[in-house]
Amino acid sequence: MLESADDLRDSARMTADPFSDILKFTNAETLVTGGFTAGGQWAIRFPVPKTIKFFAVVKGSCWVTIDGEPEPMHFQTGDIGLLSARRAFVLASALDVPPLDAMDLFSGAGRSEAQLGDGADFAHIGGHVLLDPVSGRMLADVLPLWIHISAASPQATNFRWLLDQLVIERASAEPGARLAAAQLAQLLFIQILRAHLKTSALMPASWLRALSDPRLAPALRLMHGDPARSWHLDELASACAMSRTTFAFHFRTIAGVAPLTYLAEWRMRLAERALQEEATPVSVIARSLGYTSESAFSNAFKRMTGTSPRACRDAAKSAADGSINELELAD
Repeated sequence: MLESADDLRDSARMTADPFSDILKFTNAETLVTGGFTAGGQWAIRFPVPKTIKFFAVVKGSCWVTIDGEPEPMHFQTGDIGLLSARRAFVLASALDVPPLDAMDLFSGAGRSEAQLGDGADFAHIGGHVLLDPVSGRMLADVLPLWIHISAASPQATNFRWLLDQLVIERASAEPGARLAAAQLAQLLFIQILRAHLKTSALMPASWLRALSDPRLAPALRLMHGDPARSWHLDELASACAMSRTTFAFHFRTIAGVAPLTYLAEWRMRLAERALQEEATPVSVIARSLGYTSESAFSNAFKRMTGTSPRACRDAAKSAADGSINELELAD
């Protein structure tokens, strides 16, 4: 528990890298969960994922068909896909091959690998990106339903090495291989997002698009570096070498909200985390985020999140208690 507003203010100070701040805030964790090899004619239908799903072709090529999408896509060696939508999909050597059900193929305790045919033509690895059930919405809500990074694209220069190392570490008996694979998977997810940000002109207005805009970077670093400070529009515009009017217009166009609205929303994200993870009094959280009174903070929190700070904390405690009870029953 943090004892004072100064303590919590220090903990709320983030880095000069807003992208890293948000990934840490959402507790993004990437896991490689399995893979398969195939030879000859084959097809597998994967069920609707419960989390963000990623997969990569490490050998050969395949067709990818996603439910609801009009056209299949052809993946070559080194291509990577990230699926954030709740949609089933099929990987296949050809579009006319009847697919096997992935749940049947990978059935069996602890089974994460499979082979179809002689396994000589194709190799795949896949996994999931886990996000915090509450704070993770901040990232999940702005991702497109589907990201395809081609191995031939300029943004994919680092992927080949990462994929090769992932395959090596997953097959290795060396000490630390499991942790190394997890770290490589996390780096792979970051590289996927970086590559996606390179095409931000095609993205709808959002904080994710704003993070890729070099003109807005100075203002974002200031707000993330000291979210409790009462930033003025003139200060933020000056940091970006723009007039107040130009900065406000450009920020809203790229981020979808006004600069000070973005700051207020980020403060509420930090408040939600503090309420869920700490027993710090609401009044201390309020002061740490720049609010002059608990009532001013509570009104802002309810207006922006739809619930009161105390209700948010009670809900988090109930969820935690429920998890503990489930574990006790399992024991």
